[in-house]
Amino acid sequence: MRGHISAHAVCTAIRDDIVSGALAPGSRLIEEILAARYGVSRVPVREALRTLQSEGFVTTRHHAGACVAEPTEQEAADLLDVRALLEPLGAARAAARRSPAHLKVLRGLVRLGRERARHGSPADLRQLDGWFHETLAQAAGSPSLTALLTQLRRKIEWMYAVELPARTGESWDEHGAVLDAVARGDAERARALMAAHVERSLPVYRLRRPAETETGEPKAPRVRNPKPPVNTARARS
Repeated sequence: MRGHISAHAVCTAIRDDIVSGALAPGSRLIEEILAARYGVSRVPVREALRTLQSEGFVTTRHHAGACVAEPTEQEAADLLDVRALLEPLGAARAAARRSPAHLKVLRGLVRLGRERARHGSPADLRQLDGWFHETLAQAAGSPSLTALLTQLRRKIEWMYAVELPARTGESWDEHGAVLDAVARGDAERARALMAAHVERSLPVYRLRRPAETETGEPKAPRVRNPKPPVNTARARS
């Protein structure tokens, strides 16, 4: 049965384990061990490692072979800057290209998000937030932009722990405002609202410690002076 599992599925499994911290930064990625871990042959593992290297999750060291990458703090800060540029662009594109199906899903997510925010469901809110941003990226109607935004969110999730903000209700109201602009086809309004939303969300991101996992207790201090994201709405005025 080993040959029936695709390289894409193995890639997803390894990436998920890297993001969660199950495979720690700097740890060696030995094909034979990974093949046994995921119940596959070494061929899809080798292909998956090449893909993950191109995405920046894996690096190759002399005499050590493939290892989980160890991003610097500057590389992590750069991700938030890139998000501040790409997410507003994605919202603007979604306003011009969204389908009725996208709007239906987005409205359902905003409704659920507001409901969960009122009743305090942290795990649900994180998942719903991710689905909202992923659906909005898909609504942009650009496979390349969607892929960039998806990869960016995975890398931010890998490098940062996200603390649930006290303003969860306000955050979902911001999601709702972005959705309203997208539904009206107002690209500039959607861009400006998303830029403001991204900037306001910055304080919830805290750099992970190397050994910290997705479900672990917060151990690292908050980044004191993170590089602020570019406010694209202000930059263009």
